[in-house]
Amino acid sequence: MFKKILIANRGEIACRVIKSARRMGIATVAVYSDADRDAVHVEMADEAVHIGPAPAAQSYLVAEKIIEACKATGAQAVHPGYGFLSERASFCETLEQEGIVFVGPKPKAIRAMGDKIESKKFANDARVSTVPGYLGVIEDADQAERIAGEIGYPVMIKASAGGGGKGMRIAWGQAEVRDGFERARSEAKSSFGDDRVFIEKFIVDPRHIEIQVLADAHGNAIYLGERECSIQRRNQKVVEEAPSPFLDEKTRCAMGEQAVALAKAVDYQSAGTVEFIVDRDRNFYFLEMNTRLQVEHPVTELITGVDLVEQMIRIAAGENLAIRQGDVKLNGWAVESRLYAEDPYRNFLPSIGRLTRYRPPAEGRFGDIVIRNDTGVTEGSEIPMFYDPMVAKLCTWAPTRLEAIDAMSEALDEFVVDGIEHNIPFLSALMQHPRWREGRLSTGFIAEEYPDGFAPMMPDDEEKAVLACVGTVIELLRRDRLDRLTGRLAPHSGVLKPDWVVRLDDEYIPVSIGEGMVSIPMEIDLSVAGGKPQTVISDWRPGEPVWRGTVGEHSVAAQIRPIGNGARIAWRGLSVMTRTMLPRTAELDRLMPIKAAPDTSKLLLCPMPGLVVSIPVAEGQEVKAGETLAIVEAMKMENVLRADRDLTVEKINAKPGESLAVDAVIMEFA
Repeated sequence: MFKKILIANRGEIACRVIKSARRMGIATVAVYSDADRDAVHVEMADEAVHIGPAPAAQSYLVAEKIIEACKATGAQAVHPGYGFLSERASFCETLEQEGIVFVGPKPKAIRAMGDKIESKKFANDARVSTVPGYLGVIEDADQAERIAGEIGYPVMIKASAGGGGKGMRIAWGQAEVRDGFERARSEAKSSFGDDRVFIEKFIVDPRHIEIQVLADAHGNAIYLGERECSIQRRNQKVVEEAPSPFLDEKTRCAMGEQAVALAKAVDYQSAGTVEFIVDRDRNFYFLEMNTRLQVEHPVTELITGVDLVEQMIRIAAGENLAIRQGDVKLNGWAVESRLYAEDPYRNFLPSIGRLTRYRPPAEGRFGDIVIRNDTGVTEGSEIPMFYDPMVAKLCTWAPTRLEAIDAMSEALDEFVVDGIEHNIPFLSALMQHPRWREGRLSTGFIAEEYPDGFAPMMPDDEEKAVLACVGTVIELLRRDRLDRLTGRLAPHSGVLKPDWVVRLDDEYIPVSIGEGMVSIPMEIDLSVAGGKPQTVISDWRPGEPVWRGTVGEHSVAAQIRPIGNGARIAWRGLSVMTRTMLPRTAELDRLMPIKAAPDTSKLLLCPMPGLVVSIPVAEGQEVKAGETLAIVEAMKMENVLRADRDLTVEKINAKPGESLAVDAVIMEFA
């Protein structure tokens, strides 16, 4: 077994590998760029080596620097994590030449499966079911249009060397092929240094289901069930679960056997994932094989009890696979939510900045529930613009699917993140979505259910009652605390007056106090809008970021952020401003003027911190609605900013190659 390994990666996956290596008694070496000098993975490792500037192309993607770090520290092996150099065959070969072990498959398998065009040819030869399409390299947009027409719409245009949803476009008709081809090539070139693309038939209402495989150097190979990865946005997975709520045992077995056959055919040695798309009738088609550890591997670990990172290390060290197919049992259900640094209310645009507060839910087993959080940040960490926007992977396990979803819902409500915008509100709302809870999924789920983007949700009457109760309790405790600090007695302050009004955003809701006392812990009866009294029980104290307790029959974990004369409460994807006041104060509050938002209709603002790729318009030019005004790259993704109406460009304030802050004015309109 190795005595020391180097992790050629960063963030949560570097931390994840370090944890398994530590359990195995293996020393670890971290590498870091200028942007990651104070990163968590650097602190966790036994040693750390600086490898260059912040851009990945000058640090994490430079194989020579990784090898130099191995030689300087005596690392015997390299675990690549995912992304970066994890699927670069030349890197694996160079390591072998230097006598350093690559913790992953051999170059042959990486080349055969790492290229989407070649992998489909290989899968066809191995009699694996594949999607109809054109597997040759497409030279230009004219050829792309011709091939798409021959295949039949809709089609998927995909980067050959792609991954992570980058370099992918769907074309529903001829008009979308040319632009999709150019955008896919541009993203592929920027992300992978390879602009080759191919086209295949797009399966309508597909599910994205993948099989986890393990194979050693001695001919042993197994599959460890499947993962459902259909909840995606822009072809990037957002929520995964294991097992799939759609597969039956017959289909699971058939997919697993094909995945193992493919792994054996390519002499695969390590953990790998064979991805399939599955149609409404459970027909499945090979999509690609990822010759590395997947981001979503924790859900497989939670339902099988197999540490995939440990198995990768043992296989790389030449050990026989100790697990046989008959040993694999799928136990319970696991769900993973990817916490991204992005603003769901602004079309999920990337967000960067410092984590001024980062309080994930407690990890461990709590009765029949397991909570796991794979992360590479801590409070005070910086989220830079140079890398993927994922902050953490929150996972829950429970005996059943709905129990795992409910556990995830509560864990998300307890996950406190401040300093950046993040997608927790969207994830929390998703956990309550009927279609998700019923398992009626497809890769088009987000686009279908949120066609106009994710907007702030409005609470229903039952949710309003819960929020009004929480807001009332917060205010009663605040006033009681103020009375104690000033030496006043509660009866003189009006705290125990029976009638109150809670303002939820712009709605005023009457609340009446019944039995109970203002104390910690609190147990008090409240009646909302003349309804049946509900008992509110909580040991929450002013200043704590998460309010935990029960409101009637509801178990509530809500995030509390103080605002002037009230609090903002976040719960189940809802975020409302609450102010609790006496009835007369509420009457006066209704008369207060509302400040109008500034008019930005004549400005194109940069929606996220990023790099200006191009501005295809000129000053004085008239543009039509839908035409491209600018392309901004952020966190490795190109974002096209289009005109929302016919207009004339009056002034351009930015230029290609310039880095812009959020809300920077790119151009002005007449």
